[in-house]
Amino acid sequence: MEKYVDGFVLVVPKDKVEEYKKMAQDGRDMWIKYGALEYYECKGDDLAAQEMGGEKARAFPEMTEATSEDTIWFSFIVFKSKEHRNEVNAKVMEEMNKKMEENKDMSAPFDMKRMAYGGFQVEVEG
Repeated sequence: MEKYVDGFVLVVPKDKVEEYKKMAQDGRDMWIKYGALEYYECKGDDLAAQEMGGEKARAFPEMTEATSEDTIWFSFIVFKSKEHRNEVNAKVMEEMNKKMEENKDMSAPFDMKRMAYGGFQVEVEG
């Protein structure tokens, strides 16, 4: 089966983690309601640079310029295909836009400029 994943890396200040988790739970409910197969929000735990094949990999804190006051999140949503992702995301965005119109003070508990996003075609699955 073809699958597609939307992936995110973002930095959330430690004092905003509970607010972010609430937002993530609401997001999970919406994405699953509209057909996403799986939804994950993962807070960094072991983020030290690791040596691999004789070279040191770049660490997430370095890549994101996170400070000791930040947490790093790796999040992803799984879909049947890119087309399925586009259909689900359109419905989610429509609902989010309605909620934002109702509640003008819906700001993200993180800096969008420090977030990375991409869509990925699953090539190997286990």
